[in-house]
Amino acid sequence: MEALKQVAEWPVSNVAAVVLVRAADGAVCRAGAVGELGVPFQLASVSKTMSAYAALIAVEEGAFGLDDPAGPPGSTVAHLLAHASGLAFSGPRVLARPGTRRIYSNTGIEELGRALEAATGIAFGEYLAEALFAPLGMTASRLESSPAYGVTSTAADVAAFAAELLRPTLLAAETFTTAASVAFPGLDGVLPGFGMQRPNDWGLGLELRGTKAPHWTGATNSPATFGHFGRLGTFLWVDPVAGVACVCLTDREFGPWAADAWPAFSDAVLAEATTLDV
Repeated sequence: MEALKQVAEWPVSNVAAVVLVRAADGAVCRAGAVGELGVPFQLASVSKTMSAYAALIAVEEGAFGLDDPAGPPGSTVAHLLAHASGLAFSGPRVLARPGTRRIYSNTGIEELGRALEAATGIAFGEYLAEALFAPLGMTASRLESSPAYGVTSTAADVAAFAAELLRPTLLAAETFTTAASVAFPGLDGVLPGFGMQRPNDWGLGLELRGTKAPHWTGATNSPATFGHFGRLGTFLWVDPVAGVACVCLTDREFGPWAADAWPAFSDAVLAEATTLDV
């Protein structure tokens, strides 16, 4: 793909990217790739998407329910997944009543991990590996610290996860649709790096593009686009309307360079990928 050549102009030392396209028959195909796909990167907050997916698998297995209490008083598993529990970004402070504000929270995802451990009796990293990494063949992926930001993986492995998001096999269609839809609609909040968003829509562990502006995805990404970016210069988005997913891992922290480069790159990827005959 010609669009992938743009990453050579980015101010990073190492970058790996993969573009996936869903064909008319539903099969997911690799449309292009650049960089060393087997080199490990720290995913930072892209880890949240994987941790959330594992939690949703636990919901389907009956370990706990979305409406089960978890986190601060009045909060549930769903609140934690959707950054609507009221917990601060870090630490145990509660800044709002559950369901009243969208407060992006590492602590909330860590509370989710503890709730899963209590429900299953399995360490979160072990559950993540067994429920998600192993079935998808993500052999280079591992949780090294917090479920909110501690996964180390490769572009090849994250692309395997992106393929799952384009064509789910580990979750029932109803559960996946719920995860990729707005949870607790109408909540305002700050999208890190991009300021206050009204509303700041999230699904269950997935950030939704919606009508947000500015945003780290492209201007031509559909409002249904979902995914996440990480502080260490990583992102994953899936546009279910276009049937395209993009994974990009770098070794430079997110900053103005990324806020400028990523949307233009995403637009170029979409423009090219949607013309491919797959």
